Amino acid sequence: MTLHRLAPALIARMAAGEVIDSVGAVVRELVENALDAHATHLHLRVEPDAVRLADNGHGMSLETLTLAATAHTTSKIQHPDDFHRIRTLGFRGQALHSVAQLADLTIASRCAGASQAWQVQYDTQGQARQPQIIPLAPGTVVTVKRLFANWPQRQHSLPSWPQQLRHLQLWLQQMALCHPHVTWQVQWAGKTYQLWPGSLTDRFRQNFPHLSEAMLYTGEHEGMRLIVALPDQYHRPRPDRIWLAVNGRCVHLPELTAAISQHFQRLLPRGRFPVLFAHLQIPPEEVDWHRHPAKLQLYLKNLDYWQTQLLQQCDQGLAMAPPSKSDAPRVKKLLQVAETPARYHAPRPTLKALAQIHRTYILAEHPAGLYLVEQHIAHERVLYEQLQQAWQVLPLEQPVILPQLTPAQVAQLSQYGLPPEPFGPHQWAVRHIPQVLADRPAEWAAALVELSRLTDREQATVNLACRSALRNGTELTLMQMQTLLEQWQATRAPRTCPHGRPICLTLGETQLARFFRRHWVIGKSYGI
Repeated sequence: MTLHRLAPALIARMAAGEVIDSVGAVVRELVENALDAHATHLHLRVEPDAVRLADNGHGMSLETLTLAATAHTTSKIQHPDDFHRIRTLGFRGQALHSVAQLADLTIASRCAGASQAWQVQYDTQGQARQPQIIPLAPGTVVTVKRLFANWPQRQHSLPSWPQQLRHLQLWLQQMALCHPHVTWQVQWAGKTYQLWPGSLTDRFRQNFPHLSEAMLYTGEHEGMRLIVALPDQYHRPRPDRIWLAVNGRCVHLPELTAAISQHFQRLLPRGRFPVLFAHLQIPPEEVDWHRHPAKLQLYLKNLDYWQTQLLQQCDQGLAMAPPSKSDAPRVKKLLQVAETPARYHAPRPTLKALAQIHRTYILAEHPAGLYLVEQHIAHERVLYEQLQQAWQVLPLEQPVILPQLTPAQVAQLSQYGLPPEPFGPHQWAVRHIPQVLADRPAEWAAALVELSRLTDREQATVNLACRSALRNGTELTLMQMQTLLEQWQATRAPRTCPHGRPICLTLGETQLARFFRRHWVIGKSYGI
């Protein structure tokens, strides 16, 4: 690693660097430097006025150490064209200099092939002093003490220590997801947190231990890695766990966040939001990190392309997989068994209708287990997607007579292809109805009045699907049940109805075997 001071012309083109305003800001800068040095093990200790970070990265020579804390000194960019192909988390060469101005900074480091390690202390201008040889494994140890000791105004304006730790913990969770191959050991407030390397799913479950693997979908496609909690399994009252990352760092992408929330609107209950992490690996020349000093916001080329790819990947995860060794909460409570899941994703399974239970649920068989499907909301999902694809109306021989309608109601029905005509004093005749209501003549008038009051086409579609769907309590033949199952399986999002209610309960063959203890051999009972 060769350090050099940036040319004045390059410095002038940069967005201002992030202000070190808290312990969390120090941690962010140090961790990003360690990851840029290809560290795979980070040991972090955080105190209200001190930070110590040890890593096993490439390390620095004495010559590099003497320049490390001087202003605008970096090894990550050198030429003007480098601004458009940034491949590292840091690039301004200002972080260590800023820390040295606000605290007592000491760095010890050893390169992998070096015979000795050096430790250097820095003054408030980032100038190295008192270099000395010390014993140290390859890597780097950065120690920051007395943070803001000489800046009482900034120290007094800090948030409370618990609040700082909450923000820092959230940031560390995000960075740990961006770099699942890195081992993290963090000490603060008398506690130690450890995150071990593994797959993205492993790391996600380390951060969210209450989410089992069966409750998650993980996908990877064309430079994007995605993990999302299945909408019929888990969701939150706030959109605070929609995390989007670009090239190793979580960022704010309000356009994508809004698109995701909108996409899940008819998959979750009202006022609920998904739990999702998506990491986009975008070519550096398509990313501009100069939108925000803290690099939390950025400009992306081809934003529409990445939005389309992300939503398509979400749709793949929303398809039903065969029942597996799931330990979803509903099934755990039903059978009271716990088992490590081995979830897999395959083409939508073929279900065979077996029976109707309480004229409400359809019991279906699959080679991997059983499905219990609630017939009304399964049909509601089918009709909702049909209406989204084609809103069809049916002409009537005899019109439906409605009471007095306001001009706004008349205009609304006309937009839905159901134009009312004056029919005597204070009455209107409607000569068309939505096709899905063809078999419900008793509800035509009420449905038309309801539609006339709905200005939101999406809400009208949901309400019409719910009103038209098969009622619970309706007896079905085996053929009717089979037809409904096939229609439901063919929908894009079969896990939940448009209101966000889960449609089916899955029960895997492995769970049945464990519950009935078919692996036991007692006496002469060998099981079948």
